[in-house]
Amino acid sequence: MGFSNLIFAWTIILPMIVLVYYFFRKKYKDQSISSTMFWDEVMQETKVSPYLKHLQRNALLYLQLLALILFMLALMNPFIKKSEVAGEQIIWIVDTSATMLAGKEISTFKKHKEEMNSIVSEFDGRPLTIITTGEEPSVVIRQETETKLIHKTIDELAVTFEEEQLSKAIDVAQAFIGEASTSIYLFTDAVDRNELPIESERVKWVVKGADKDLENVAITKFAATEENEQLLAFVQLKNETEIDKELTLSFVDEKGEVVKEEKIVIEAAKEQSLMYDQLPLSGIITASIEVEDDYGLDNTMSAIIGGGQLEILVDQQMHALVQKGFQALDTDVKIVQSEQLKTMNSEGIIVTNQTELLESTNGNVILIGRDDEIAEEVRSVVDVSKDPLFTFSKLEDVYVSAIYPPFEEFKTIATIADQPFIQRSTKGDIAILADIESTDWPLHPSFPLILWSLHNELSEGTQSLGVFRPNESRAISLVDGAWSIYSFDDEYITSVGNPSYFKAPIVPGPYTLQSFNDKKYFVVQLSTQERSIQKGTSFELGQLQSDGEDITTKESLSVWFLLIILLLLVMEWEVQRRRGFTN
Repeated sequence: MGFSNLIFAWTIILPMIVLVYYFFRKKYKDQSISSTMFWDEVMQETKVSPYLKHLQRNALLYLQLLALILFMLALMNPFIKKSEVAGEQIIWIVDTSATMLAGKEISTFKKHKEEMNSIVSEFDGRPLTIITTGEEPSVVIRQETETKLIHKTIDELAVTFEEEQLSKAIDVAQAFIGEASTSIYLFTDAVDRNELPIESERVKWVVKGADKDLENVAITKFAATEENEQLLAFVQLKNETEIDKELTLSFVDEKGEVVKEEKIVIEAAKEQSLMYDQLPLSGIITASIEVEDDYGLDNTMSAIIGGGQLEILVDQQMHALVQKGFQALDTDVKIVQSEQLKTMNSEGIIVTNQTELLESTNGNVILIGRDDEIAEEVRSVVDVSKDPLFTFSKLEDVYVSAIYPPFEEFKTIATIADQPFIQRSTKGDIAILADIESTDWPLHPSFPLILWSLHNELSEGTQSLGVFRPNESRAISLVDGAWSIYSFDDEYITSVGNPSYFKAPIVPGPYTLQSFNDKKYFVVQLSTQERSIQKGTSFELGQLQSDGEDITTKESLSVWFLLIILLLLVMEWEVQRRRGFTN
C-alpha cells in the first residue's frame, strides 16, 4: 500500500486540534448530592465494565478523531499495487482443444472465458489480439480496443476439439510483438515452462491453467476386426487417478443397440487391456465407459470394421513406373515375385497382370494389363463415366494405343472408342485393360491421382470413408450428387459442396455421408493427446520494465475511505442526538 498525494500529510493537525479541544473543554463541577441510595449500584456497574463506560462517555471524541484521520488519508490518495495487465499491448492465446472441456462444476474453458471477461476492464485502452489454437491457429481479433466487441468475441469462443498445437499459436503471437512491450496470456490446461520463449525482455507470459485435482479415466485404444462372421474387439483403458475406479464398459452397434456390457475395476494409475470375441457383426461398433470422472469426451471410441489402410503388393514384372507410383503414396508397398503372389494368402491390395489372381486371392486386385489375352490396336483417348474413382483423375486426354479384351461379368467405368478400358468386378477388383507402356498415362497428372484413388477405394471400401480428426480437411472420392452429413441419430449436420475439400465435423463420434440411397460411414476421433489430461499449471514468466522501473498498476482506496467517513458521520449524529444537542 502507498500514497500518491503525500503533500496532504499536513492535515494530520486536524485530529490534533480536536484532541486539544477536548483537553481544554468545559469541565463539569462537583456537586454534593444529599442521597447515596443508588451509589453502590452505579459503582458496581462501572467496575464490571469500565472500558465500555469509558467508551460510552467518549464515543463522540473517538468517532470524530477516526473520521478526521480517514479524511486525511483519503486526501493523500492511498492505493494498493494490483497485479493487472501490463505492457503496451496484450495478446491472448486461447486453447480450444478438447481437454479444455474437463472440469468439476464448470469446464476449464468456461472458467477461462469468465476470467477473460473480468480482466477486460483492466486494459485501459490498450489493444488486444486474440489467437485460438489448432492445426491452423486463427487470429480472432487483432489490435482491438472496443470493449463491447471484445466481450462479444469472448462469448463466441468455442472448443474445436483439435489438438492444441501450442507451438504454432506461439509462433503466430511472436509476429504481433514487434518492438512494443507485450503481455501474453496463455489460457490453457497445462503447459511446460520450457515450451515458452522467454529470451525477450519485452514480453511477459501469464499462464492460466486448469484445476490441479481433475480426475480422468479414458479409453486410449480401441480396434475391432471381423473373424468368422463375428467381431473381435480390443480395448485399452487408462486410470489417471490415484484411486481404484469402478466402471461399466459397453459396446454399441451401428443400430444403437448394446451388444455387450460388463463391470470392471481398474487400479489407480494403471492401464488395462481387454479382448472380447463373438460380438455381433456390425459396420461400426462403439465402446463406451460409464465412470465418475471430470472429462467425458474420452469415454467413448468408435471403430469401422474393415476400414483400415491395406498394404500394397506389386508384382515384380510390372512396369517400373507402376512400382514407383505406388511407392510415392507413402504407404506400405512391397515388390513381390510373380510366383510368390500365387502362393500368398494376403488380404492386401495386389497389383499385377496375372488374371488368375482375380479368383485365387483373398485380397483386392488391381489388374493392369492381362497375361491371358493379346492386346488389340485402338489408338484413341479415354472416355470416363461419373464414377467416384475419377473424382480427382481426369483421363480424357490420356492416349492409349492398344487394349485387351474386357471381362464380360465386370462393370465398365471407362471406355476407349466405345470399348471397355477400366472395369470393376462385383467383388470390387479393378481391371485396367492396357499395359502402361501402351499409354502416355504416366506423363499426365492424373496418373498418381488414379493410383491414390485406387488405394483409397480398395482399402476403405465403398461403404466407409475412414477415420478423421475433428475439423480435418481431406480429399475423398465421391460420385457427383447432393451429399450431406448426418449423425448416427439422423440429425442433419451440413452439406458437402466440394468433395475435394471434405471437412469433418468438430464433435467426435460416428457419422454417415448420405446421397439419395447411397450411404457411407466415417468416424471423427479424438487424437491420443486429447485422451489424457494433465495436472493444471498457472504461473508467470518475465517482467516488463519501463525507464528502469517495473510497470505496475495502482488501485485507489479513497472511495472506500469516503464511504467509511460517511458512515462515521451518521454514527456521530446518532450519538449526539441521544445525548442531546444542548449538553
